[in-house]
Amino acid sequence: MKTIDDFSFKGVKTLIRVDFNVPLNDSFEITDDTRIQATIPTIKKILNDGGSVVLMSHLGRPKGQVNPDFSLSHIVADLSKAIGVDVKFAVDCVGGEAEDLSSKLQPGEVLLLENLRFHAGEEAGDVDFAKKLSVHGDFYINDAFGTAHRAHASTAVIAQFFADKKAFGYVMANEIVNVDKVLKSDDKPVTAIVGGAKVSSKIDIITNLMKRVDHLIIGGGMAYTFLKAQGGKVGNSLVEEDKLDLANELLSKASENNVEFHLPVDSVNADAFSADANTEITAADSIADGWMGLDAGPETIANYSKVIAASKTILWNGPLGVFEFEAFSAGTKQVGNAIASATSNGSFSLVGGGDSVAAVKQFGLADKVSYVSTGGGAMLEYLEGKTLPGIQAILD
Repeated sequence: MKTIDDFSFKGVKTLIRVDFNVPLNDSFEITDDTRIQATIPTIKKILNDGGSVVLMSHLGRPKGQVNPDFSLSHIVADLSKAIGVDVKFAVDCVGGEAEDLSSKLQPGEVLLLENLRFHAGEEAGDVDFAKKLSVHGDFYINDAFGTAHRAHASTAVIAQFFADKKAFGYVMANEIVNVDKVLKSDDKPVTAIVGGAKVSSKIDIITNLMKRVDHLIIGGGMAYTFLKAQGGKVGNSLVEEDKLDLANELLSKASENNVEFHLPVDSVNADAFSADANTEITAADSIADGWMGLDAGPETIANYSKVIAASKTILWNGPLGVFEFEAFSAGTKQVGNAIASATSNGSFSLVGGGDSVAAVKQFGLADKVSYVSTGGGAMLEYLEGKTLPGIQAILD
């Protein structure tokens, strides 16, 4: 795997695909700059070597149309501050004006191109559009793991125009290395905690992990589909009725692969999906009609925490309950604490997936786990065992 550490960029103009798809408020101010901060080491490596940098990214979903609300001009001031360089801005990502700016770039300078998705050719993976983008650099770096699962012009198609002058940036390399630590770990036991609302969204992940983990802990709404499939009474809990047979198949596969499959034994229930609903704790498979399970119960949390404490490699993807509501946050928070504790005792822990990342940030645990993935959908597809176009393009 070639990374930027394998090259010197002195005098080299480097085109970097970054993921600056950051959230903006109504005043177009950045509310979370995690993705920008993650890319700074890659940018500074190029600049410190004596090279120049052209950055390209998407923002939002303008669907191939120019939309000022999604202009990357909104982030220039914050980006300049983060890098420590006054970032130049091109009002388009291709065309004469953009090419003029990039061609005159001097060592130590940084240029940000306008939103790639203002052109339909980006998401269509158009070769001609990719070729137009490629003229902005002598060397190509993909540092946008969050879009690595998309076969877009700037991620999967453009690399062909750079022969052997292409590599992974630090964000991409770190994501690949850390997810591989879970998928290819010899440091056992390996435990995966998979939560979230629906079994259907996690089928491929669970199936792929069966061959790689020793323990599979299930939480969140999807747990009730498994419990009902086993004959349990789950009241008004979220259940995918058309996935009951699948749930039983997954339980059988776990048994065949000698994977210990852990389901909730008790449940914190509510009489409405509301932050101030009435609550009760019952056995997870004995929930009365009119009540719904919204969090793991204390006995379940204790069981899960014990498994986590004995684990050497831990993956966490998906919350254990509706943690956005204080009354149903204990399962997610305490499992997060158990992972942090195991990490402090020498275990490797990877947290990935939007809700899981939000949870570790909310509970102040982001710096207490080994690695927090910013990949979102890309990380999920990588966990499913799929080939990601943005990764393969660099490897080819």
